[in-house]
Amino acid sequence: MSGQRTITQPSDARGSGETPYRGRWLALSVLVLAVLLVAVDATVLGLATPFLSEDLRPSGTQLLWIGDIYSFVIAGLLVSMGSLGDRIGRKRLLLGGAVAFGAVSVLNAYASSPEMMIAARALLGVAGATLMPSTLALIRNLFHDPRERSLAIGIWGAMASAGAAVGPVVGGFLLENYWWGSVFLINLPVMAVLVLVGVKLLPESRDPSPGPWDLLSVVLSMAGIVGVVYAVKEGATHGISAEIAIAAVVGLTALAWFVRRQLRLPAPLLDMRLFRNRGFSAAVLADLLTVLGLSGMVFFLSQFLQLVQDRDPLEAGLAELPAAVGAVTAGLLAGQAARRWSVRSVVGGGLAAIGVALAVIATLRTDTSYPLLGAVLLVVGVGAGFSFTVTADVILSSVPKEQAGAASAVSETAYELGAALGIALLGSIVTGVYRDFAVPAGVPAGPAADAHESLGGAVEAAMTLPADAGSALLSSAQHAFVDGLRLASAVGAVVLLGTAVAAWFLLRGQRLEDSADIEH
Repeated sequence: MSGQRTITQPSDARGSGETPYRGRWLALSVLVLAVLLVAVDATVLGLATPFLSEDLRPSGTQLLWIGDIYSFVIAGLLVSMGSLGDRIGRKRLLLGGAVAFGAVSVLNAYASSPEMMIAARALLGVAGATLMPSTLALIRNLFHDPRERSLAIGIWGAMASAGAAVGPVVGGFLLENYWWGSVFLINLPVMAVLVLVGVKLLPESRDPSPGPWDLLSVVLSMAGIVGVVYAVKEGATHGISAEIAIAAVVGLTALAWFVRRQLRLPAPLLDMRLFRNRGFSAAVLADLLTVLGLSGMVFFLSQFLQLVQDRDPLEAGLAELPAAVGAVTAGLLAGQAARRWSVRSVVGGGLAAIGVALAVIATLRTDTSYPLLGAVLLVVGVGAGFSFTVTADVILSSVPKEQAGAASAVSETAYELGAALGIALLGSIVTGVYRDFAVPAGVPAGPAADAHESLGGAVEAAMTLPADAGSALLSSAQHAFVDGLRLASAVGAVVLLGTAVAAWFLLRGQRLEDSADIEH
């Protein structure tokens, strides 16, 4: 943009004598607004689910689609958008995507059917895919000194966690005073500030020699990831069928073609040689498996607090605060801790802590007291803050600056793909166990069918029945939901503990840079 400094291939502050971008910390404050926006949007949906279910009446499958279509689309487009930002400018992509994100949020707020809501969430995913890679890539190009960059990444991660905390609290307030669509409209003022301030404060940066943007690679990337994730999701929910098998074959074929094409193109959409770096590959894998193991708990915890323990939305939001507090604190300390001890100690230890916390959740009961739940959430937050911050630092440190957008996109793709697969697999475990609960005698077929669709449906069905029958139906549904949540948490614990062991070996010898004179 005219009048703004453009960073094409910045040199390290001490490595070349170039003065760092003076407004880098103010620019960071704009970038974390985008992170805050995405984090808030992800968490308020879980809180709004019971209200959305009451109004739109989605089936259990539609409810899962509403929950994970956003992640599916983002996962499919992140690599393409990250590469596009490297080519046209990360600031331009970020601000354009922010405007689109705000506009599509209005569509989400006023969705009038499950199908419309699913479509609106998909469009929000398209806009969201422009935001996260751009923020991390700009951090990579703004902060040349590795220690400053570690702190900036820690702040970036801390704001993501703060958004996870602010979302439920603000969302809870809105849900108690307004209709569920208001939780999406809170995006608009944040968007306005981001765009108006970002135009002035953010410097432009891009790859100085990017080559053409290969549209066939974009299509292959989207088709491959969405095809595979769709097959996993539908297969976990409904079992294997011809349609699911075709989707899996198409997805895997597209991904294989994508990789083959990237290795042959002179200017690939994604440089597959990045994966030859053991630290880069290990960090990406750790992110994917960690989010996969965590996502089922995160998605269903708000429903547990509201529909099982009968907390109001604001109380449920406040109950989840310990996780955010732990993540913010750990994120700010993560870079220092990894330099003092080691990358593998901090990442492996953080993942092991999350695994132990999930194992404790596997003992959950409908009447579990809050102090235990709050302590578990605090441990989850601390573990996530340490592991995610350090893996993001490892990923960005492993690549040349001109490829920061593509590398950031790989990092975010792992995160979103893990979230989508986690909701699909662990969510299907919860849903599968829940749907098998025994309906008490005397409950008519109509309310029984509604109750089997979702826990929100069971709450609504119980209100239409006589007190005794309604109470018995709701109790049976709640116990089944908790049984499913326990089983999903146990699976998540196994995944996280296994990932901790893998990270310990794969990140052996990996370290964060200490000085600014290391070039790739």
